[in-house]
Amino acid sequence: MLTCAVPKGRIFDETVELLTRGKIASLNKEHEDFSRKLIIISRDKNFRLLIVRSQDVLTYVRYGAADIGVVGLDVLDEFNCEGIYQPLDLKIGACRLSVAVANKEKYKKLIDSSQRFKVATKYPNQANAYYAKKGIQVDIIKQYGSMELAPIVGLADAIVDLVSTGQTLKVNGLFEIDLVKKISSRLIINKASFKLKNPAVTGIVRKLSEVLELKNRKSK
Repeated sequence: MLTCAVPKGRIFDETVELLTRGKIASLNKEHEDFSRKLIIISRDKNFRLLIVRSQDVLTYVRYGAADIGVVGLDVLDEFNCEGIYQPLDLKIGACRLSVAVANKEKYKKLIDSSQRFKVATKYPNQANAYYAKKGIQVDIIKQYGSMELAPIVGLADAIVDLVSTGQTLKVNGLFEIDLVKKISSRLIINKASFKLKNPAVTGIVRKLSEVLELKNRKSK
């Protein structure tokens, strides 16, 4: 049996769609407990999903609790990726890592003055790299949620966070002012599983590649 770690929400739904289209796993989404289960086994018993937090997908795959996983580039670029392969961009979970502020004029003055300022984020490594590339010194404040509050209450002058539609920023009076990087979800593979279960793993990579190629041709 192959085990795949995947986060809840939009990425989960899009992953199930890819697995179904590729005839990799037969999953009954109509089952009444489907949204509550932490382990979902395919009808043929040859494939199972582990439903975990997005940040934990990498851990499950790296330490072999899952053979493969689906995780965003934001997580991959933030944490240690030793022990895994990243063979495929699945083109799902598309969003962007962006800088947002409550006061655009104040932020511009801080940038122009070369004065240190505070940035709140769940992604300190990527935020630091972004500002270092621009030669700007900042103090990073690590947060785990409700990022939009930080500039509103004066905890930080800016945030670096994931943005999808931008509606949450707009509702809270924030402005998206710069793109750090575009984000999508990747297929990752445990290196030991790639060796020990190579036919099954490479078969999944091939089938997913075919599904993505077909989707790409249809979109043109």
